[in-house]
Amino acid sequence: MTASKSSRARQARAQAQRREAVARNGTAAKSGTAVKASTAAKTGTGVKASTLVQASTPARAVATRGGGVDRRGPRPPAGEASAALEAPSTTAVPVWFQLVTWFLSLAGLGVSIYLTIAHFADKQLAGCAENGLVNCTKVTTSAQSYVFGIPVAVLGLAFYVFAVAIMSPWAWRAARREIHLVRIASLVVGIGFVLYLLYAELFIIGSICLYCTSVHVITFLLFVLTMFAIAAWGLRPGAAWPQRLTPRNLARQRPAPQVNEL
Repeated sequence: MTASKSSRARQARAQAQRREAVARNGTAAKSGTAVKASTAAKTGTGVKASTLVQASTPARAVATRGGGVDRRGPRPPAGEASAALEAPSTTAVPVWFQLVTWFLSLAGLGVSIYLTIAHFADKQLAGCAENGLVNCTKVTTSAQSYVFGIPVAVLGLAFYVFAVAIMSPWAWRAARREIHLVRIASLVVGIGFVLYLLYAELFIIGSICLYCTSVHVITFLLFVLTMFAIAAWGLRPGAAWPQRLTPRNLARQRPAPQVNEL
């Protein structure tokens, strides 16, 4: 009797232990399934959300070395970019203005060449009166026709040779600020010299020369036009003109990429 009761007790304990083990395994399985389901649900939701964000954003996503994402805006078409670079700026000196100043310089050069030839050839200037207020010979042979031992006609010729170069369309379009500063300085010196010659003709010599007066008028017009160009387009009007489309210029004008690390 005692042996049978003890065996029954052991069997009962073994069955109880098996029930507890089965119960534990079932609970673990159920909890693992729930965790997997919730994890999958969260992962799926995140993937869908990121997919929607990328689809709705027109930016390009580029991987970076640090593991981030570089989002850049869409690039403009090549035709539009080149057209934007080739379009001239409205702040540049107009072509007609460049040609006017250049032709005035050429006219002053022509008169200066004629005065220089007449001075060294000792010829009378054509179409110029020799009496009264207008007396070209009296002016060109006076002591005031020399400055520092140099004939005024030669000085005028040198000035207009330089003016033809500095007033050319290529000089107006130059991007270097020094070229425009030299133009201004030369015109200031030129107009100062013109004022001295006018004073000498009117108050010292007492006569004027028509050819010399024409040179004075051209110099005055160039001075006024140059000052107007400074007021309208600044000291560097040529910097507003487009540069050639070279790889170096494109690299300088292209904005630096913005990197946003997420």
